[in-house]
Amino acid sequence: MSGDKRLRQPIVVVLGHVDHGKTSLLDRIRGTTVIKKEPGEMTQHIGASLVPSSVINELTKPLRSVFNIQLKIPGLLFIDTPGHEAFSNLRRRGGTIADFSILVVDVNEGPKRQTMECIEILRSRKVPFIVAANKIDKIPGWRPNANEPFLLTVKKQSTQVIEELDRRIYRLVGELSGCGFNADRFDRIKDFTKTLAIVPVSAKTGEGIPELLAVLAGLAQRYLTQQLMFTEGPASGVVLEVKEISGLGTCIDVIVYNGILRRGDEVVVGGLNKPIVTKVRALLMPKPLDEMRAPEGSFISVDDVVAASGVRISAPGLDDAIAGAPVYVVPEGALVDDYVKKVSEEVAQVRVRKEVDGVVVKADALGTLEAIMNSLEIRGVPIRIADVGPLTKREVVEASVVAKKNKYLGVILLFNVKALPDAEELAIKEGIKILSDNLIYKLMESYDNWISELRNEERRREMLKIVFPCKFKVLPGCVFRRSDPAIVGVEILEGVLRPGYPIIRYDGRELGTVMQIQDKGKNVNEVRKGATVAVSIKGNVMVGRHFDENDLIYTNPDEDDLKVIITKYPETIDDNVVELIKELIKIKQRSNPTYGLSILQMIKNLSVK
Repeated sequence: MSGDKRLRQPIVVVLGHVDHGKTSLLDRIRGTTVIKKEPGEMTQHIGASLVPSSVINELTKPLRSVFNIQLKIPGLLFIDTPGHEAFSNLRRRGGTIADFSILVVDVNEGPKRQTMECIEILRSRKVPFIVAANKIDKIPGWRPNANEPFLLTVKKQSTQVIEELDRRIYRLVGELSGCGFNADRFDRIKDFTKTLAIVPVSAKTGEGIPELLAVLAGLAQRYLTQQLMFTEGPASGVVLEVKEISGLGTCIDVIVYNGILRRGDEVVVGGLNKPIVTKVRALLMPKPLDEMRAPEGSFISVDDVVAASGVRISAPGLDDAIAGAPVYVVPEGALVDDYVKKVSEEVAQVRVRKEVDGVVVKADALGTLEAIMNSLEIRGVPIRIADVGPLTKREVVEASVVAKKNKYLGVILLFNVKALPDAEELAIKEGIKILSDNLIYKLMESYDNWISELRNEERRREMLKIVFPCKFKVLPGCVFRRSDPAIVGVEILEGVLRPGYPIIRYDGRELGTVMQIQDKGKNVNEVRKGATVAVSIKGNVMVGRHFDENDLIYTNPDEDDLKVIITKYPETIDDNVVELIKELIKIKQRSNPTYGLSILQMIKNLSVK
C-alpha cells in the first residue's frame, strides 16, 4: 500500500443548537456530493456519507488562488445523524472516534445554551472544530447566489449587507471569546492552530459550502495526519445502531475507524449480558444512488471495508448487541478471550450498579448513557444504576428504596427507552417519578425542573409553618362581628398574614389567632402589604374591649421564626420588613427585655436586598 493511501478520511460530526440548521447543512452537503461526484463513486455509507476529495476539488476550483490544497485524504466521512446524541455514541475508550466537528451557529441568533453545551463536550473530548455561521441568506438585503463559494458571493453584496454580516460575525467572535476561543472569519486567519475558523454559509442556498469543506479537509489533513493513519490490520469500530432487518435478522450498523473489516472475520461486540463472539456473514453497503433503481434491493454485499467507513454487519447472535459498544476483529492467532475481556472492561466502565443513594438512569445506547452520566456528574448527582435497555420492576424497587431516604434522588431518567408494563405500574403505585425524553438536554432540563419544583414545594411547606411579621390596621366602620369570633375589616400595612397566625396588640397584649381571611367574600390563604380584607379572630377577644377600630395589630412570631426568616429566606426581607421586625422586638421587650437581641445583631449583618 503506497504512502499516499495510508491516510483515511476523517470522521466528521455536526453539532449545534436546535433549529440552527444542522440537518439542513448535512442535507446540502450530501446533495452537493451526489451531483458533483464521479460516476460509480460510492458516497453513501451506512449511517454516514462520504464527501470524496474529487468533489471538494471540483467545488473549490474557482478558489484556486485562495485554496491551493493538494488533498491526500480520500475525503470526509460525515455521520448522517447530527447532534449530541449521535456524537455520544461515537465512543471509544477514553474519548471519541470523531476526528473533527462542525459547530453550526445561526449567525443571526448567535450561540444558545445548547451551543455552549456542545462546545464543552467538544472541549472535554478534545475534538477540533470549525464554526459554520449559518443562515447568511437571512441577513436583510442579502442577494443569494446558489451554491457559490462565500468569497465570490460576498463580493456581489451591497456595502450595507457586508457591514451587517461583519457586525454579526464579530458579535459571534466576541461570544466565542467568552468561551475561551480566539476566533475569526476563515479568510482572515494566519495561524489556524491559534484561531478558531468561522465559515459563513447558507444551508438553504449552498453558499459557503465549498469553503466549509475545503477548510475542514485542509485542517484535518494538515494537523491530524498521525491520527488519520490507518493500519492495514484488523478493524476496530463502534456500533451506531442495532436493527432488525427482514431476511437477515438482527444486524449492527458500525462505523469502522481503524483497520480493515472482511467478510468471515471473527468479531467481538459489546452485548447486554456479555460480549458477543460471532463471525461476519455479510458486509452490506448502500448501492450508489445511480444504481438505486435496480430491482434486487438497495444494498450490495462487499468483501471488505477499509477505515473510515459505515457498514452494516450481518452475523449470527447479534440480538443483544448494544449501540455505542465497541467492535473488534480478533486477529489471526490471537486469543478470543483477550478481546472478550477488553470489550467487557469497556462496557463495564459505563454500566453502573452501586449500593449508594442515587438516581436510576436507563438509555438506549452506551454513548448516550455515558453522556447523561457526565451531565449528572457535573451537577454532583450520585448514580445508583446506569444501564441500557428498558426499565425493569427491579430498578423501580431500587429507586423506591432511595426515595424513602432521599426524595431528591428517588427518580428515574429514561433516554429513548420505555418502562416495562409491570415497572410502570409499580412506579405509579410507589409514587416514583419517571422522566423520559429522546434529547439529552431536554431530559436534563426536565430533571433540573423537577428538582426545582420539589425544592419550591418543600420551601412553601416550610414557610407555612413559620409566622412571618405583619402589621395591619383595623379599619373604621368595618366591625362585622364583635366576638366569638370577632370579624373585622383590616388593611395590611406591612408583611404577610396567613390563617393560623397568633396576633398581639400594639402594646404586646395577646389577642388570639387569625381563623380565616376573606377577600371579596372568598377565603384566601395569604395576604400582603396593601390588601384590604376581612379577618376572623378566635380567642377570648371582643372588639371595643380588647382592641378597637384604628388599632394597630401585629403577628406574634417567636424568635426562632425570625431567625429562620433571616437565615433561610433573606430575599423576603426588605428595608420596610427590617423596620417592622425592629418594631415587633420593641413591643416584645416590654415584657421580656432580652427578646430579640441576637436577632438585632443578625439584622446588622444582613445585606438587605
